[in-house]
Amino acid sequence: FNWRAEARRFAPELKVLMLHGPDRKLKFHRIGEMDLVLTTYPLVHRDLEVLQKQDWHLLILDEAQQVKNPRTRAARSVRSLAARHRLCLTGTPMENHLGELWSLMDFLMPGLLGNEKGFRQRFRNPVEKHGDEDARLALNRRLRPFFLRRTKAEVAPELPDKIDIDRTVALNEAQQALYDSVRLAMHDRVRKALNERGLDRSRIVVLDALLKLRQVCCHPRLLKNIDHGNAGSAKLDLLMDLVPPLIQEGRRILLFSQFTTMIGLIEAELKDRRIDYAKLTGKTRNREAAVEAFQTGRVPLFLISLKAGGAGLNLTAADTVIHYDPWWNPAVEDQATDRAHRIGQDNKVMVYRLLAENTVEERIHSMQKEKRGLLEGLFTGGGAGRLESRDLEILFEPA
Repeated sequence: FNWRAEARRFAPELKVLMLHGPDRKLKFHRIGEMDLVLTTYPLVHRDLEVLQKQDWHLLILDEAQQVKNPRTRAARSVRSLAARHRLCLTGTPMENHLGELWSLMDFLMPGLLGNEKGFRQRFRNPVEKHGDEDARLALNRRLRPFFLRRTKAEVAPELPDKIDIDRTVALNEAQQALYDSVRLAMHDRVRKALNERGLDRSRIVVLDALLKLRQVCCHPRLLKNIDHGNAGSAKLDLLMDLVPPLIQEGRRILLFSQFTTMIGLIEAELKDRRIDYAKLTGKTRNREAAVEAFQTGRVPLFLISLKAGGAGLNLTAADTVIHYDPWWNPAVEDQATDRAHRIGQDNKVMVYRLLAENTVEERIHSMQKEKRGLLEGLFTGGGAGRLESRDLEILFEPA
């Protein structure tokens, strides 16, 4: 619906067809009459037989990182469509490793970077594992003619400033005790996995351990099958101290969390305080209505799960963004922030990141600069970053 709104705004003469919802099959016969057909990645797979019959002039992948794994149904489906021209739009062409960038380029121009195995041997391993500057420059040279990278400052120099504010809070006593017990148990489990299997084959164990620590920082009630007693959440208390004054000042707020359960806990607090809000998660049936409620000013606060609403939305009515919980890739947070800080924004945007003091959250936040370096280094000449075993020791240090 967002692209439909943009088409109406900038190119009202275009005939636009939305293939969405259970009645979309009734519209299939109109595809050939349209200038622009809009659909979603899951529906491309479901409607593939119909879409494959069309002779497409241009195939555009918006939020193209959705096909970063070439073996997913979505990636295989879009590759199978016949189009004279292909284009990828994304603010995060690479979120975790260079193999994701290979997947996008393999969709755009098959063969440019060779096959996946050859790419790994020639570029990915040398750059990511060994910091090979010659390999990085060679990859840069090969991509540059086909890669238009425009920063927000270049595209919209009239955009107002964005101000980043980190707000830290110490865990309460019960929360601290729970964090320490989980940290000790998870650290032992991670060390054992690293000794037996090495880092590359232990990533699921590592991520699960970090997930549990992050959940304690957000709210102990996010943990499953662990007795958290009556431990409250210092961060939720901080949020509830922060939000009401911002609303009283007339601020319009986007609040992001990666945990839908956490959004539910925040909802309960907002209801107790009689604060109106809209909500967007993967379970939201009518995204457009939720967006409209916020954009038109009916509610001052928009709760959004990062996965459901971190991309594909224009929310320029917002002038404040709150990230309740951080994660590895700063580009994902930036993309969420950019729902507000984008063309059409007239106000200075305040961006708050809530961090539990002396925990894995603060350490992740400090490491994000290295994570960002892998992508920045590829296109701007800087170095590359990669998570190492010594980084894990830092993450699991006592609070």
